Amino acid sequence: MDAINPLVDRWLRDAAKDPDAFWEDAARSLPWFRGWDTVFEWDFPEFTWFSGAETNLAYNCVDRHAEGPHRGRAALVYVNERGDRTVLTYAQLQHQVGIVAAALRGMGIRKGDRLTIYMPVCIESIVLMLATVRIGAIHSVIFAGFGAEALRERIRASGSKLVFTTDITYRKGTDIPLKYIVDDSLADAEGPVTNVILLKRGEDDVPMTTGRDLSWEEFIAQGKGQSSEFARMEANEPAFILATSGTTAKPKLVVHTHGGYQVGIHSMAQWCFGMKSTDVWWATSDIGWIVGHSYIVYAPLLMGCTTIAYEGAFDYPNPDLVWSIVEEFGVTGIFTSPTAVRLLTRYGDDAMPKSDLDSLERVFCAGEVLNPPAWEWLQKEALGNRIPVIDHYWQTETGGPIVGNPYGLSLLPIKPGSAAIPLPGIDVAVMTLEGEECGPGEKGILTIKRPFPSLTPTLWGETDRYANDYWTRVPGKRVYFAGDSAHIDEDGYVWFAGRADEVIKIAAHRIGTVEVESALLTHPAVAEAGVTARPDEIRGEVISAFTVLKGGFHPSDELRRELIQTVRRNLGPIAVIGELNFVDMLPKTRSGKIMRRVLKAVVLDQEPGDITTIEDEGSVEDARQAWQQMKAAARNQV
Repeated sequence: MDAINPLVDRWLRDAAKDPDAFWEDAARSLPWFRGWDTVFEWDFPEFTWFSGAETNLAYNCVDRHAEGPHRGRAALVYVNERGDRTVLTYAQLQHQVGIVAAALRGMGIRKGDRLTIYMPVCIESIVLMLATVRIGAIHSVIFAGFGAEALRERIRASGSKLVFTTDITYRKGTDIPLKYIVDDSLADAEGPVTNVILLKRGEDDVPMTTGRDLSWEEFIAQGKGQSSEFARMEANEPAFILATSGTTAKPKLVVHTHGGYQVGIHSMAQWCFGMKSTDVWWATSDIGWIVGHSYIVYAPLLMGCTTIAYEGAFDYPNPDLVWSIVEEFGVTGIFTSPTAVRLLTRYGDDAMPKSDLDSLERVFCAGEVLNPPAWEWLQKEALGNRIPVIDHYWQTETGGPIVGNPYGLSLLPIKPGSAAIPLPGIDVAVMTLEGEECGPGEKGILTIKRPFPSLTPTLWGETDRYANDYWTRVPGKRVYFAGDSAHIDEDGYVWFAGRADEVIKIAAHRIGTVEVESALLTHPAVAEAGVTARPDEIRGEVISAFTVLKGGFHPSDELRRELIQTVRRNLGPIAVIGELNFVDMLPKTRSGKIMRRVLKAVVLDQEPGDITTIEDEGSVEDARQAWQQMKAAARNQV
């Protein structure tokens, strides 16, 4: 642990010595209507944090700032790819949240009721999230891009009474219709949905179902004479539910609470991201994902800073769009994804900054492993080594970061490809599936030994599944099973190799998918790579690789041989590539995660299963055609 400096080491030791006292101290940095009776109780696998305490997540995000010295500070800045900009101060945001809260009560929504938000990133959708939480109801935000079947499944699972949507969202200069998807999802008229509320943004008429559908204006009118007062919520009552992104299986509905969730994300905003009230913060995600919940909406507002909400494509209308927004608003911190970084690398010089970035202090990435080549491009080429580019790791279930470089305490040396160290208050271990802790450099599965405040306490409507999927996977151990293959080095840094069920076993050697993908990305021609295992009679398994090339490079047998040799040079002769396929795009979820199980299905000539979360269904056919062409070429050679 020589790389850990004394300040961070003290925090880690304090957290390990008395975790209850550590998190109690963190909780005291937020206001509470009533204090807690107990800090933490664990009746395995069920647990509670700050039992008996009363709070309200939305109140702490909005009202306490609007009624204080931050009243006139910009809270929310909405930007879209078409050039529209809207700014709300904390006082204005409080006013808008109150209007929508009253309207929800006018619609009969009460504490504990669920509603679905199928809307893009916009002022109204974020205000709606805050208003829902304000009155003690529970929101389920669904990415405004999922199809009707995915939407139907999530609406039913949540038991939502209301569905909110828009007629269109904006994507690369095109109006993407949404309302008809809602109509399709509710076509069978089953379930508890009573009303659909439409926020109209475009000029074209939109079909409305009589007796069910209301315009946004009609919805707001329901608030006349209704109270907009916030509800006092016990710390363990749900604030929202959110479906996992579904890279490996049917999505789960994760629950996050008013008390523990806000303590966790508020703490990590400070410790990991170094967030402060004077920041102009931009998380480039979507509100349909946990990053959007935690670090577009709730954590920045808890901190009292300015948060930017962007609607549209990251690279439209120009590949250097991100840098122009940084200059325009004086952005101080960015949270983006490795997928977005790799996307920019495909544009070469066109994606390089042409703007004044003096305001920018740090950039954070998460979602997939930030492979060293992507880090090198952003850190050295795009940003000229002026500011740190920092990787970290978390899940929908954890609410916020659990492994990272504690920038807010003291920036540790960056090791490209590593997510850095377990953060204060997070008790992490890498274990074998038999429950033995792994030594430095030994690969195993990431586990968490003890709950922390922002860890989901359950899955909505599936308590048994929560216990079985997360807490009983390692025999004889009471640990949370994160499901990712990893190892910890001699300095305490965590290195991830991909999902545990995606590790490739070649002649008794275990190679992580991320390790192979990172090796491919070291070649200057490769923009993105996704790999999976293919059964092999001699070696057990071999690697089947799918690569996306940067602009100016073209598929060829010579390039294929170069890439295979690149992997062998990086990983050694054990990294046997059975075939390397060139594709135009990889199958990814709409949150940017590579769907390696889809690649696996392609090489096994199987159906890919549930792909309702996929970004572009054409990527499946693209991979399948590349695979079939590779097989045909192999047969011709024989």
